[in-house]
Amino acid sequence: MFDIITDSACDLTPETAATLNIEIIPFYVSLDGEHYRKEGKEIAVRDFYQFMVDNPAAYPKTSLPSLEDFETAFRAHAEAGRPVLCICFTSKMSGCVGSARNARELVLEDFPDAKIEVIDSTAATVTESIVVENAVAMRDAGCTLDEAVTWLEAEKITNQIFFTVGNLDYLIKGGRIGKVTGRAANILGIKPMILFKEGEIFSAGVARGRQKSFEKALDLLMTYLAEHNGTPDDYCITVGYGYDADEGGAALDADPRRPARQVPHLRVQCGPAADRLHHCRAHRPLCAGYGRDAAVEKTVTPSVASGDSSL
Repeated sequence: MFDIITDSACDLTPETAATLNIEIIPFYVSLDGEHYRKEGKEIAVRDFYQFMVDNPAAYPKTSLPSLEDFETAFRAHAEAGRPVLCICFTSKMSGCVGSARNARELVLEDFPDAKIEVIDSTAATVTESIVVENAVAMRDAGCTLDEAVTWLEAEKITNQIFFTVGNLDYLIKGGRIGKVTGRAANILGIKPMILFKEGEIFSAGVARGRQKSFEKALDLLMTYLAEHNGTPDDYCITVGYGYDADEGGAALDADPRRPARQVPHLRVQCGPAADRLHHCRAHRPLCAGYGRDAAVEKTVTPSVASGDSSL
């Protein structure tokens, strides 16, 4: 049995974290660029979104967890003799995994026999949470820490997000696109389709209007499945939404089996009106608890939270 630590970029609620028996190390957020507060502990997601809606000219900032934050957590588990798996936000967009790895080295100096594994999930928001939930499923099925790391490293390439935004204002502010291009697209109602894979953001085309952008995201997902000889039941597919829970829920009409979850962590880059389709291959355990020769169809389905999330 091993313990699981992740960062708040996974956007799991404190209630879900408690249910899954995992520990979350918070990122820091600032509304004024000077004073930083811990996500989920010192500021709630709804308050953050409300600030963005009420202050559209503002551009909030985020900061990664410190080395000391991870060191404190790792040291407590090392002192208790508990193996730890730490799953971090993509290293291509944050130094979070670097902080965790440096903290690991410090703790190992005092506890050389401690077992601490740090994984760069190459994921963000709900795809990171799906990685965490797969890890929980493996832990609870009796997999060893090494078995969990091996499977997660092999399957993280299946983590992808197809998403769009309400407008391009936040992408302009963050320097993701040029001002002239962004403003022209806003005027014409053109929505960029954005693909998040292997820890990075790529262009996935454009759509005209909000509804067409939703349809385009679904088309991108189905194309991915077809190209990889997969079906929706082979993957954990989640609809992510920002400020508007009703709009996020409406996106589930085509398949109500797919859960919806509020996903705040990319809000600074995308704004409060971003909507996303996330997918990651679901864990099919072949380790202890099911036996190495268990049928591959015998699948652990990770639990999924819905509704408001803490930051």
